[in-house]
Amino acid sequence: MTRKPYPTDLTDAQWERLQPLLPSPRSGTPRGGRPAADTREVVNAVLYVLRAGGSWRLLPHDFPCWQTVYTRFRLWRLAGVWDRAHDALRREVRVEAGRPPTPETLRVDSQTVK
Repeated sequence: MTRKPYPTDLTDAQWERLQPLLPSPRSGTPRGGRPAADTREVVNAVLYVLRAGGSWRLLPHDFPCWQTVYTRFRLWRLAGVWDRAHDALRREVRVEAGRPPTPETLRVDSQTVK
């Protein structure tokens, strides 16, 4: 990464956990195609847009172009990549905290029952 980092950028440790959960890009293969944008930069751009609450078209120019970021975000959403990554990371964090991978109890309060 040759740009100044944004507060929303992934740390190296976070990226090491997330990278195996994301599909590799299909473009830039030996059979041709445009070189693929750096997946880490795409994720950083998605996190920037989600945190800043801005438009895809207003993505700063030091990220990959907004069409690339939006398209990959959308394809991953439709394929369930974000849900699977979230579930896997939640299980990892729970196990590291000494808890079972999935919650074993359910708490219901009077506000929920109404």
